[in-house]
Amino acid sequence: MQVLQVQLEVGPDPAEVGRARRWARSRLVGSGIRDDEPLAETLILLISELVTNAVVHTGCPAVLRMLFGLTGSAGAPGTVRVEVADASCRPPQQRHAAGEDTNGRGLELVDGLADRWGWQPEGAGKRIWCEVDRGAPLIQLPLHSGAQGTAPCAGDAGRDAHKASQTVTNLA
Repeated sequence: MQVLQVQLEVGPDPAEVGRARRWARSRLVGSGIRDDEPLAETLILLISELVTNAVVHTGCPAVLRMLFGLTGSAGAPGTVRVEVADASCRPPQQRHAAGEDTNGRGLELVDGLADRWGWQPEGAGKRIWCEVDRGAPLIQLPLHSGAQGTAPCAGDAGRDAHKASQTVTNLA
C-alpha cells in the first residue's frame, strides 16, 4: 500500500498556526478528503491544537507531517496520521481546564477526537502524533462546565498509544 506523506516547517510564531491550518486544508482536499466533510474539520482541529502546543510551549520551530493511506483498524478504509515534531524533549502534559479557563484543553481535545494518539522521542526533541480512521464515526465531545477529569498517563507511560487498538510502527 502506498503512503503519501506531506510536511510543512512551522516557525515559532503563533501566526504560523493559521498558515498550518490553511496548508493542511489544501493537502486534505488534495488527498480526497472534501473540505466540507466532518473528517476534514476534525483533522484541522487536531492539527491546530498540536501545532499551537508546539509553538506556544517550546518557542521553537516545528515540523507538521500528515500521512495518508495507512491501513486502518477494524476494516476502516484507511487512517490519516498527523505528527508534529518539535525541539523540546519535555513530554506533553495533559491538563484539565476548569470552567472559564481559556487554556489547557488542547490534549483533552486530541484525546477525544483522535482514535489514537501518543508521543515519542525524536532526536533532541519529540514527535506527538494522532490518528483518525477514515470511515470511523466521529466522536461528539460533550461540553462540561468545570468538570474534573483524570489523566490517563504520566511520565514515560505517555510514550504508548492512547486508545490503542492498533499502533502504526512501520510507515514505509
